Amino acid sequence: MSYIHIVNGDIAAKLLSNVLLEAGRTDPVVSMRDDLAIGPLRAIDDNLIMRASFWQRVLGNPQRDLFEEFEQAGKSLAALVESRSEVVIWHGQSSGDQLLLRRMAYHLRNHPQRINEIGLTARELGGVTPWPHGSASLGRYPAAALDARLKTIAPVSLLRIGRLALEWQELKMMNSDVRRWRTNSFESGTFAEMDSLILGHLSDAWQGASDLAARIMAETVGFFASDTLICWRCRELAATGRLSVRGKPLEMRNAEARVVTLA
Repeated sequence: MSYIHIVNGDIAAKLLSNVLLEAGRTDPVVSMRDDLAIGPLRAIDDNLIMRASFWQRVLGNPQRDLFEEFEQAGKSLAALVESRSEVVIWHGQSSGDQLLLRRMAYHLRNHPQRINEIGLTARELGGVTPWPHGSASLGRYPAAALDARLKTIAPVSLLRIGRLALEWQELKMMNSDVRRWRTNSFESGTFAEMDSLILGHLSDAWQGASDLAARIMAETVGFFASDTLICWRCRELAATGRLSVRGKPLEMRNAEARVVTLA
């Protein structure tokens, strides 16, 4: 049987596409590119403007039209829901993957017979080092682990679909800054926590923002804090006078930062 395989992000999509190709399968892979672990969710299923506006601020790239990209993503999701194909939702042990599972269960709740899943455990990482607290997105798993699970595609029960869809609605209403995945449950967090982590890594000496981001990415737990996100928080901290930037804030990866020193 042919399925539409749904994954969280382009890295996971490329990995799974290669696995399917090696297995002689031509099933399409759909990448959901919005990192649901970060930013406001309240209106995401009704109006994507808030999500597009948020990521436009984070990316800081006026040349990129996030509103058009989110509009196209919304149309693609609607087409997926309206199709008759069975889907397989792949997920690892990460906040983004688990949120994707719940969002897809919500959108496909009226078509329960189409919903299947493959959920990878931390044990299947093999020699790959997980993020702190054992968190790992699908894209970090070895290809052999995904290949081994192709034979384990399983339908999601009606009861589980209802529970996942309800959890998605509850998470949207909470509308926290970030959502962490720990011990099989979600925890809410704030950008202020990341700001404190950034400031804790700075001193009065200049240091490269890229090096700063690399250290923080190794420490942040429960969700993937990309260098893009960390650079955005540095710009926000600089705008409020809590750190100094040497270089262009919109090119933060090539800039330097330090804590604000009092005269």
